[in-house]
Amino acid sequence: MASELRNASTSIALRMSLLFTLVALLVFLLIGGALYQQVDKGMNMLPEAELDARYSVLESAIDRFGTDEHWVKITNKLRLLSEEDKRIRFWMVSGDPHFEFGNPDATVRKFAAGPLGIRDLEVDDRAYPQKVLVSQFQAKDGRPPLRFLIAIDTETFWQTQHHLLIALISLAVVGVMLASALGYWVARVGLRPLIKLSDEAEKLTPPRLSGRLQLSALPPELQQFASAFNTTLGRVEQAYTRLESFNADVAHELRSPLTNLIGQTQVALTRGRSAEHYFEVLQSNLEELERLRSIINDMLFLARADQGDKATQLTSTSLACEVATAVDYLDFILEDAGVQVQVHGDAQVLIERAHFRRALINLLNNAVQHTAAGQTINVHISRLEQRVSIGVANPGEVIVGEHLPRLFERFYRVDAARTNSGANHGLGLAIVKAIALMHGGEVFVDSRDGINTFGMYLPA
Repeated sequence: MASELRNASTSIALRMSLLFTLVALLVFLLIGGALYQQVDKGMNMLPEAELDARYSVLESAIDRFGTDEHWVKITNKLRLLSEEDKRIRFWMVSGDPHFEFGNPDATVRKFAAGPLGIRDLEVDDRAYPQKVLVSQFQAKDGRPPLRFLIAIDTETFWQTQHHLLIALISLAVVGVMLASALGYWVARVGLRPLIKLSDEAEKLTPPRLSGRLQLSALPPELQQFASAFNTTLGRVEQAYTRLESFNADVAHELRSPLTNLIGQTQVALTRGRSAEHYFEVLQSNLEELERLRSIINDMLFLARADQGDKATQLTSTSLACEVATAVDYLDFILEDAGVQVQVHGDAQVLIERAHFRRALINLLNNAVQHTAAGQTINVHISRLEQRVSIGVANPGEVIVGEHLPRLFERFYRVDAARTNSGANHGLGLAIVKAIALMHGGEVFVDSRDGINTFGMYLPA
């Protein structure tokens, strides 16, 4: 049991570790995605910012003068700037070849003729586009109108962004793996009390069911479970005790008639007997066999009831009429006992008549056995709010309160010495309870003022 629980706890730990992994993955994706978007936005702004910075430095120098001497200074400065930073390219495009710079080809000339501002220029021999700032200067002095282009290679920015993406993915993978490992360790540590609980539960095996799980050392989340388990264990202990008692009672009830059968048969076979004597022996054996059959049939009926059998063939019936039928059936028994039966009240109820009549006969039979001659058994039928009560009351000795809850148990008797066990094998009231449950009802018992009442409630 403990090994199974350990396997169960391991699977719980793995599931919790997987949950930690999914949570960590989700967090890293959200944070990494937001961070990458911000970096991507910043990376796109860097080339444009650098182009604007370069243009702001050169704009005044180009726009101020247009003489040849000044143009030579401008071209020298542009050539020097190009040599200092290989990422930067400068082009001057105009209608006069003398006032051009950077050897613009057809692609650059076509691009320069487009809109002003910052745009991407796709170059065949480069994997990444160039950011190009296109500006225009008007004619001045001897210089014609021209287009000034500043281009910057974006490969460095794209590679930096790519490296950042790889770094983010690597960190996310490492973080998720670390969160998974730590989550598994945390889950294992958190489930240790459950493993200890399973070890304690493994020790609680029949017949040693008196022990209970200790609640003091458990976390609050497990205390409720352990408390419920202890409560269930108490019920199991009671059921196990009753089962042991039931087995002993069954053995006793079956042993008595079997012993009588064997004893009488052995005596009859010790020597030759007359036909009349054999007839008496067979008659006595038949009575014992009938008793055995009655016990076995009652136990089979109770077994079917325990499996959840319900009363299905329900008919609306007068309970007073059913009581009268049961009294007629017990007429000879009532006459021999010198007892009368009076019925008070009536009600129409949906019942399965055969089962209900059997329960009534058992209740009346039980009352007859405990009623002195000359006294009266009263059957009270009354309709309550949502159910009908049928109670069979007989005068008799008061039953001690500790016995009342158990009187409908199988083979239970107030008299532990089993007096009168030959007439009653102890299943009559248990069958009454089973029939009441089959009809969706329940049984009750009351003992006060010298009157003992056994009965049942049925749905109205």
